[in-house]
Amino acid sequence: MGAITPWPRILFLIFIALSAFYFHQSSADGIEADQPVALYVNASETSAKKIPNTLFGIFFEEINHAGAGGLWAELVSNRGFEAGGPNVPSNIDPWSFIGNESSVIVSTDRSSCFERNKIALRMEVLCGEGSKACPAGGVGIYNPGFWGMNIEQGKAYKLVFYVRSSRPINLSVSLTGSTGLQTLATTSIVASDVSNWTKMEATLQAKGSDAKARLQLTTTRKGVIWFDQVSLMPTDTYKGRGFRNDLFAMLKDLKPGFMRFPGGCFVEGDWLRNAFRWKETIGPWEERPGHFGDVWHYWTDDGLGHFEFLQLAEDLGTAPIWVFNNGVSHNDEVETSSIFPFIQEILDGLEFARGDAHSKWGSVRAALGHPEPFDLKYVAVGNEDCGKKYYLGSYLRFYDAIKRAYPDIKIISNCDGSSKPLDHPADFYDYHIYSSASSVFGTAQKFDKAPRSGPKAFVSEYAVTGDDAGKGSLIAAIAEAGFLIGLEKNCDAVEMASYAPLFVNTNDRTWDPDAIVFDSSKVYGTPSYWMQHFFRESNGATLLDSSLRSNPANSLIASAITWKDADSRKHLRIKVVNFGSNNVTLQISVDGLEVNSLQSSGSTKVVLTSGNPKDENSFQTPNKIVPIKSQLDEVGEEMDVVVSPHSLTSIDLLINSYSIRTVGSNSVDVSSY
Repeated sequence: MGAITPWPRILFLIFIALSAFYFHQSSADGIEADQPVALYVNASETSAKKIPNTLFGIFFEEINHAGAGGLWAELVSNRGFEAGGPNVPSNIDPWSFIGNESSVIVSTDRSSCFERNKIALRMEVLCGEGSKACPAGGVGIYNPGFWGMNIEQGKAYKLVFYVRSSRPINLSVSLTGSTGLQTLATTSIVASDVSNWTKMEATLQAKGSDAKARLQLTTTRKGVIWFDQVSLMPTDTYKGRGFRNDLFAMLKDLKPGFMRFPGGCFVEGDWLRNAFRWKETIGPWEERPGHFGDVWHYWTDDGLGHFEFLQLAEDLGTAPIWVFNNGVSHNDEVETSSIFPFIQEILDGLEFARGDAHSKWGSVRAALGHPEPFDLKYVAVGNEDCGKKYYLGSYLRFYDAIKRAYPDIKIISNCDGSSKPLDHPADFYDYHIYSSASSVFGTAQKFDKAPRSGPKAFVSEYAVTGDDAGKGSLIAAIAEAGFLIGLEKNCDAVEMASYAPLFVNTNDRTWDPDAIVFDSSKVYGTPSYWMQHFFRESNGATLLDSSLRSNPANSLIASAITWKDADSRKHLRIKVVNFGSNNVTLQISVDGLEVNSLQSSGSTKVVLTSGNPKDENSFQTPNKIVPIKSQLDEVGEEMDVVVSPHSLTSIDLLINSYSIRTVGSNSVDVSSY
């Protein structure tokens, strides 16, 4: 177990110095094709840093129909007919009627049995008696979901709705193709007495498939029928919790260290009346009033509410970070002198998450099926509100009240403390960056000189935006990777980082680009999504001291970590971003390891790149830009690796650990594991 002899290293450094001289003379404006660049890695861990377990995570915001019509698997859009607000006539879009005005009249009134959402749909059927027969198939209403319901053959769908009528009802409930002509599943709902609001349930078994299907409720019987709270859920959501399986899997695969929720601007609202208020989003789904997300311009029934967000974080095995409204919206705010009701609402929300099952709000959580507290330890006081007139005064009151009740909770300020110390107490400060690829890549050194004492940075929103980002380009992902390597190398000043936005339903591209793109039936990751996979093992890993030499154009950035897999095998991972347009020969020199401890078997090279930096993934070519893994044949403490232009490369080296143990009385067995 001796140290590596210094002579090969001395010769190596002399060679690098000569290469650098030639490099400077022949390429003053950048790295030429296949020019060598040296990367020195000190693997002894004497100057290593422990990376926070939470460094790389995710940020979920209700934007682009990320939840309503996305991760939350509810198939009915505007299930309670409330999208127009509490007034009548209400906006029932996307509901529509089947028949014509001579056979059916559809309107809304305030006759619902649910006090917090009084709007109900009134359907008056004019045909079905005497000489005026209803059309074949009947008349009624239908809902196309969120740009189509994905109905799959062989799968079951649970229908729940509330109905009232002064006469007996005979309804046909069907899942049909997008035009209503193909029947995928059907059942009948017959009741002789529904004079009071009555809950109806049915399970529809699909006999066919259509990604743009719709739900129909029809009848051939004359009379007036009221409907409310019409829900259709697939029965195969993740653990039956209501999360769409394929979208949940995309999140799980990122191995996030935290989940920030529920926004973003969604938390604030353009106006406070449309802010996310957690108490309105818990309890039975039928009783949730829903609200209009006026920043991103759509209604949500809040099926994905405060409880579901906490459950999602738990199911992902990650730390929840609750961003709450602090009495500030884009256009109005509460004076500090009147902020107490907002403080009490947040204290109640913390008790809901963390309180004993016998406490006031903890008992509400327990009644929802989660008697044990959630592991909520982080909160953010508002979103992008620093500088608002009453932010600091109100922040201090939130801070004091929360710390008194929950001293262990870490509090995040909206104010940036990366350049100068904050003038108020905080555990973390928030930093957002949206800019061009070159600017984001150039910000990799942003935290090199950030304070190492006091609050750490929470880079809760980062992404390349603008023309070079497109709908999710390679060059955007490469620039972001360079930025993340900069954060990783400054993990003693940065605690957490998350890309934004996370999801986009391709039918509501309010914001581009995004990490995960989906429609009713399909999903793919943009290059920025796949880029994040390269950082999955960084949480809790050990950051090694590493340095690049002969990098005159500063088009490369690299880091090195050690981490252990599920089998406790130790790995050395070197990540390098080449933001330039030429191949680079990376001459890697690793010091501080036991002799011959790196093994070829199990060592790999993973590359994210493409032929054009503007290339994107799509539904047609979802895997155009994904990580490509290959085996490394020649592995050693000193090795050359060619790094492609506009690429993110991960070099993963398996480290043998040696043990010497006595076998019998006279023999020694040396084994690696």
